[in-house]
Amino acid sequence: MKILNTDQIRALDAQTIKKEPISSIDLMERASQTFVDWFVDQFPKWKNQICIICGPGNNGGDGLAIARLLFEKDYLIMVLICEISDHFSDDFLINLERIKKLESLPIEQLNLEDKHPSFETGTMIIDAIFGSGLNRSISGKLGEYITYLNEQNVFRIAVDVPSGLFSERHSNGVVFNANYTFSFEFPKLSFVFPEYQNHVGEWFFQSINLDTQFIQEAKTTNYFIDNQSVKAILKNRKKYDHKGTFGHALIVCGSYGKVGAAILAGKACLRSGAGLVTIHSPKCAYNILQISFPEAMVSIDDHEFCISNVAEISSYKSIGIGCGIGTDELTQKALNKLLDTINKQSKKKKEINPLLVLDADALNILSENKNWLKKLPKGSILTPHPKEFERLFGKFENDFQRNEHQRKIAQKFGIYLVLKGANTSIACPNGNCYFNSTGNPGMATGGSGDVLTGILTGFLAQGYSAFQACILGIYLHGLAGDIASESTQQEALLSSDIINHMGQAFKAIRKN
Repeated sequence: MKILNTDQIRALDAQTIKKEPISSIDLMERASQTFVDWFVDQFPKWKNQICIICGPGNNGGDGLAIARLLFEKDYLIMVLICEISDHFSDDFLINLERIKKLESLPIEQLNLEDKHPSFETGTMIIDAIFGSGLNRSISGKLGEYITYLNEQNVFRIAVDVPSGLFSERHSNGVVFNANYTFSFEFPKLSFVFPEYQNHVGEWFFQSINLDTQFIQEAKTTNYFIDNQSVKAILKNRKKYDHKGTFGHALIVCGSYGKVGAAILAGKACLRSGAGLVTIHSPKCAYNILQISFPEAMVSIDDHEFCISNVAEISSYKSIGIGCGIGTDELTQKALNKLLDTINKQSKKKKEINPLLVLDADALNILSENKNWLKKLPKGSILTPHPKEFERLFGKFENDFQRNEHQRKIAQKFGIYLVLKGANTSIACPNGNCYFNSTGNPGMATGGSGDVLTGILTGFLAQGYSAFQACILGIYLHGLAGDIASESTQQEALLSSDIINHMGQAFKAIRKN
């Protein structure tokens, strides 16, 4: 799914109005009805007062229409109109006339110079002051009022976007803090960045049936991964396929005290559908691996406690390296040698090199040897969490700046740079960025990244491209975590639970 910017959405509205055809006020009514339908589903028994605060533009017009529609469904509604401008949009004025006909619905003017009216505990505030068209930071008296709203013991919902939050750039003014945000047609880019979670809260979006041709032809570098796009990638197996069909993956993981990382990555690799999995680990891991993971083959390193070398790689279609390997000097040399070997084979063009997934300590080693980044084979997948990203590429002032740098690195080295977290982002060599829609905070637990490494390596072994493996693997990883959290609460979720629910995740992708 595309994530369009504010100018594109404005043009999309105009195109819909022209082609359908539909008047702008009727399109506003359709959007408001979509919000109301969602609201009634979320809060069917809400009995406390709902105060809808409206600005002078079309976001305020949405708020007025929402107030009228909710009032007609017997919700206890009050409207506050902010006196922040003498200019009102045409559709705002039409909806104001409509709502005035409901004589028992209270409408009050909000003078920001006056003492702020108090709200009873348990009130709901719906923010319809400013939408995505805002082009300046909020400050002054309005900023003071929004700060006051944020301090109240109320439940807060934002219509389309929290007032003061920019959709495509960093927000440095006062912003309304919503518990829920409901957006029309698409999520906003700022929604997927952790920096703004206290403003956006839990967010939702639904289509209001805007022009499909415009959406199909619109150019963007931002995408939101949904089930439909993942289902289109996922392959079905044929009757006469065999384990050789689905590739041989090498997992280079584990060290003394961290053999569990190798087990998690290896099991996830096999669960993702790889035909064969070999785990390369130190000697100390041999008995543990053979007993705990009989489905895997084991390649034993010469060293007792750490990775000191990687054996012949020509028989593998993919290699996942880094989980629990540590940063010992011998291990660093082994990673460097692996990169050199792949590069030498690439120049000879005699063999097809395995695709690489680098995670955890492999990334920490790269952060200590940044000149090795240029050795990464094209199409490699790097999966840092925020701290690993920081060690590799430095700190950034805000999430927009970090995301821009993430894209530049992916383009510069021709790699897929996966920044893990809520709405995990995939920066691609062509500059596009994809944001994941699955996953939950329960997955923030030791070993979850090891599982992802195994899944990505497994999909590469099966012949999926690096791009396809990223999209499918990250979505499946999060979905398995979501399904697991339904049977065991997020606090109790283990990384092995993600592996154990991968089969149900595959089933859910194909079913939906």
